[in-house]
Amino acid sequence: MASGAKPEGNMLWGGRFTGKYNESIYFDRALYKQDILGSIAFARANAKAGIISQDEFQQIEAGLRKVQAEWDTDAFVIVPGVDEDIHTANERRLGEIIGKHVAGKLHTGRSRNEQVVCDMRMWLRDELRAIEGHLVSLLRVVAARAEKEIDYVMPGYTHLQRAQPIRWSHWLLSHGLAFASDLERLREVVKRVNRNPLGCGALAGNPFNLDRDMITEELGFDGLLWNSMGAVADRDFVTESLQWGAMLMQHMSRWAEDLIIYSTSEFGFVRLADAYSTGSSLMPQKKNPDSLELLRGRSASAFGDMATLMMAQKGLPSTYNKDLQESVEPMLRQVKTVSDSIQIANGVLATLVTNPAKMRAALDPFMLATDVADYLVRKGVPFRETHHISGRCVAESEQTGIPMNELSYEQMKAIDARFDEDIADAFDYEVSVERRSAKGGTSKSSVLEQIEVLTAMLG
Repeated sequence: MASGAKPEGNMLWGGRFTGKYNESIYFDRALYKQDILGSIAFARANAKAGIISQDEFQQIEAGLRKVQAEWDTDAFVIVPGVDEDIHTANERRLGEIIGKHVAGKLHTGRSRNEQVVCDMRMWLRDELRAIEGHLVSLLRVVAARAEKEIDYVMPGYTHLQRAQPIRWSHWLLSHGLAFASDLERLREVVKRVNRNPLGCGALAGNPFNLDRDMITEELGFDGLLWNSMGAVADRDFVTESLQWGAMLMQHMSRWAEDLIIYSTSEFGFVRLADAYSTGSSLMPQKKNPDSLELLRGRSASAFGDMATLMMAQKGLPSTYNKDLQESVEPMLRQVKTVSDSIQIANGVLATLVTNPAKMRAALDPFMLATDVADYLVRKGVPFRETHHISGRCVAESEQTGIPMNELSYEQMKAIDARFDEDIADAFDYEVSVERRSAKGGTSKSSVLEQIEVLTAMLG
């Protein structure tokens, strides 16, 4: 293109398209409150440093409060082509309210590089704390149901094959304790999110002896980011949060998958409330677990947001690069996905109807084969041998068509002479679950202990 020539109208990098491609206002406006609070704290520190007068600070603060009120009431009017991002939008409106001369002093010594990351850290901190509250609420429902429904016995599965009898409560807590570990990880993530980058400038620091500790305290940060170059370039706090969200949603997806299976007619262990299921558009008898399927599906979206950010950061040079703008949308999306999903899961579990009769009916005497082996172990027979003997009992049942628990004492004795008449006691599902009484097992005492452990983790 010749020097001074205008780009053709259909060129993607020309004219208005350049501005639209660059702008972020239509998604980063979600950070308006944090942007305003950060600006007030920054202006206050500039006033303390003597860079602006106290009167100018008061005008800036009052003006920014009015800007925030407009956002709060949906009265703020975005000017297309002018308001590139939330920072320029707020400063433009502040100038209209208090005059451009004073408003123009707001940004003294500050870069958008530090401003955006400050907004993001404050917003993410607040949202993760809200998510923490939702997760605690879900876990309280898990603990309450586990205690209330502790007497329900059901099959436990490996490879989706009936394995051993367990308590329904034990299944609940298997997922609940995974979510509780997520809660512990979340609290650690928030500590690393909640660090102050303001006062780092574009990359080299602030030239006006800004009191960063004062800003840290005002904005509720736990501490400072200590290297100005690292502060403006760092998006690890977002990456770690998205990694956390992806793991949480993976756990959520597996929980949902179990409940989808358990809600089928073939299982019938649980029934979803109408509020969390839908009917078929064609088949009136169907009740689809749409809420659980959506939870399972949204886990893919959560992982995708994490992968998007990680790939955007790969190979970036120091320090700030425009690629980092791509960290905002995945953060906004995944936080909403995770927050909504936990609340939906809470509603599903709180309104779920269990069918203990169906659970018990699904128990199979073959599931007690290990108990038969354990019976012989208690008589001093090595386990490797008892496992083989129990397998012969299973084979006898299959060959004769007689349920294993109905094999006669003579039939059992013929398989191995060390069987006594008390072998009949091994074919009791309640006895089976109660024998798993070591810490972490499915006996009533062990499950109650797990509920105590889970509750203590909630804080």
